[in-house]
Amino acid sequence: MKPSRAPRRPVIGVTVSRRSAWRIFPLIRLNLALAGARALRWIDRDEVDLSAVDGVVIGGGDDIAPTLYGGELRAEVVLDHDRDRMEAGVIEAARARGLPVLGICRGAQMLNVVLGGTLHQNAFEVFASRRYRTILPRRRVSIRPGTRLADIAGTRPMKVNALHSQAVASLGEGLKISARDEAGMPQALESTAAPFALGVQWHPEHLIYARRQRRLFRALVHAAAARTTGADQMAQVDRMPDSLRDLRERIGGR
Repeated sequence: MKPSRAPRRPVIGVTVSRRSAWRIFPLIRLNLALAGARALRWIDRDEVDLSAVDGVVIGGGDDIAPTLYGGELRAEVVLDHDRDRMEAGVIEAARARGLPVLGICRGAQMLNVVLGGTLHQNAFEVFASRRYRTILPRRRVSIRPGTRLADIAGTRPMKVNALHSQAVASLGEGLKISARDEAGMPQALESTAAPFALGVQWHPEHLIYARRQRRLFRALVHAAAARTTGADQMAQVDRMPDSLRDLRERIGGR
C-alpha cells in the first residue's frame, strides 16, 4: 500500500517594494511558513500569475498615488507608480477569482482604493493621533465586535506598530472598518462578504512573537486552504503553532 501524500501547502503571492523587499519579504515568508503556506514574491514589473497562487498578501511600503482616488499630488510624498498599477491589477484579479487577500499597511489602503474608496494623504492632519515611526507596538487599537478581525484576534484592545502617514477616508464598496485607534483613525478594514479580504494599518510581520498577529496570517492561509483542497489542507493549517512555546520549537529556539 502506497503511503498517502501530504496535502499541498497553499501558495500565497506577496507584493513588496523593490527597495525594501530584501528585508520585508523574508519576514512575511516566515510568518506564512509558520501558518502552513509557501510564499511567492512579486515586485512591481514582475510577471504576476494569479493561477499559481491560492491567496495574496499586499505588503507595505510607499504612499499610494492620489491620482488613483481623485486626490491632489503633494510634493513631499514618495510614490511608486509601477507598484500601484501592479497591485491594483492583483487585487482586482484576486477578487474576481475569489482569492483571499490580506493587506498590510499600504496594502490595506490599496484594497480600499481599488474598491472605490479614498484616503487621507496625511491622516495626522485629520486625526489627533500621536505619530509613531517604529516597528515596536506603541499604538493602541480597539477592535469592533462582530467583525472578522474580532473572530481572528478577539476584541481586547491591541498594541500595534505604526509606520503609516495615510489612512482610509471614505470606504470602498463592500468594506467596513473593523478597528480604530484612540483618536478614531481607521486601523483595519474588511470585506462584508466573501471572498476573504482583510486590511490592517500596522505591520504584523514585525510582531511575529505575538500570537494575535500570527493569527492574521493563519486566517489568510486557512481561507486559501478552504478554497482549494478543503478539509485535509485546513487540518494541516490547524496544526500550525499558536503558542510562543510551539513557535520557538518550530523555528528551533529554546
